[in-house]
Amino acid sequence: MNIATWVPGDLAARFGPDPEAMFRQNLASVRERIDAACRRAGRDPESVRLLPISKTVPAQMLRHAFAAGIDRFGENKIQEAQAKQEALADLPVAWSIVGHLQSNKVRQLTRFAVEFHALDSLKLAALLDARLAAEGRSLDVYVQVNTSGEESKYGLQPDALRAFVEALPDFPRLRPRGLMTLALFSDEMERVRPCFRLLRRLRDEAVKLHPGLSELSMGMSGDFEAAIEEGADVVRVGQAIFGKRPTANGLYWPGLAPG
Repeated sequence: MNIATWVPGDLAARFGPDPEAMFRQNLASVRERIDAACRRAGRDPESVRLLPISKTVPAQMLRHAFAAGIDRFGENKIQEAQAKQEALADLPVAWSIVGHLQSNKVRQLTRFAVEFHALDSLKLAALLDARLAAEGRSLDVYVQVNTSGEESKYGLQPDALRAFVEALPDFPRLRPRGLMTLALFSDEMERVRPCFRLLRRLRDEAVKLHPGLSELSMGMSGDFEAAIEEGADVVRVGQAIFGKRPTANGLYWPGLAPG
């Protein structure tokens, strides 16, 4: 069925006449690129988890993505994620939050998210832990580190990471899984790679203090292959799967160039 017959024309123009086929093809292409990057790095492709980032993709289009084989979606904004979760409550999908979280949105996140990739303050850790305890559940978390040095980006400063990691046992409802970063936004991979290398070095130090912090969540559509070559365990890929977003990058990632 041509989606133009049942959704607004702008969605038909964005996702084509057969969105499931589009998502399936793009997903296969991304997985091939992951496999190739792993081969170059001498890694097992099974060691890299692909987290599809579905921001700006309407819920009805995510039904096609689910049919194409995607059962976990990553979102930046909690309101957008919650609306989609409610709209797709009949599907067995999981939701990851990968963007900055305001303290007044903690209650919303703990109701449905299975993992959080942007833990960057002890205050937020305490709020999350308290809400999770009240709900009788736990949450996988990645500690966000600012490896680019850009003031516009969220995340702990590298020299603040050790003290933060040492405090994590105070929050038993949080299950630390690793570190996360948003690298320098550039087409020049030799400018981007130092961000990934720094996060890997920080992980190697942090895991000695907390064995749970073993993974690296790094790399997006424009740089995930370099991230894999530098050790990424989780790559957060959106546009390479779902197509170009109609919004400016900076709307979701502070400090990114428009477009």
